[in-house]
Amino acid sequence: MADSLEHIINGCRERNPLAQKELYETFKSKMFGICLRYAGNYDDAQDILQDGFLKVFEKINQFGFKGAFEGWIRRIMVNTALERFRTNYQVINIHDNLKEIDHEHMGDFTSDIDARELIRFVQELSPKYRMVFNLYAIEGYSHKEIGEMLGITEGTSKSNLSRARDILQEKVNRFYLLSVKTM
Repeated sequence: MADSLEHIINGCRERNPLAQKELYETFKSKMFGICLRYAGNYDDAQDILQDGFLKVFEKINQFGFKGAFEGWIRRIMVNTALERFRTNYQVINIHDNLKEIDHEHMGDFTSDIDARELIRFVQELSPKYRMVFNLYAIEGYSHKEIGEMLGITEGTSKSNLSRARDILQEKVNRFYLLSVKTM
């Protein structure tokens, strides 16, 4: 696979349409999953994916084979989602009743829910909560890094994450109660 991937990357550097198609086909499913987490809906995720791959093809010469290519593409997709977020939503620095995140009491709220339901719940979050949740919980960025990326304070990032988790917990609880009643 490594030799094959290197061959595809080199073909993309030469702007070979067949290599570009092969690269797209190889990574589109996994990258779409990333885009879907950041997008509010399927169509927005498709747009982010397309814009992201255009950037991949534009910047392919910057990849230096010094790390995982998939990680490099992933960063481009996340940054494309961030750019879309910044363009479409004005970020306001407000501290919503800042609460410390209580990780011990969060529990494993995904135990009875399949991935599609969880993605739907995350997509239903407001854009600011969804963005902070994904960057922190999925991508592993610190609140300081998220603040710099989104132009908000570290405290606002913490507050948005806490609120996002509260909302997700409420959605999961409702889902669980409904599924218990239908049994």
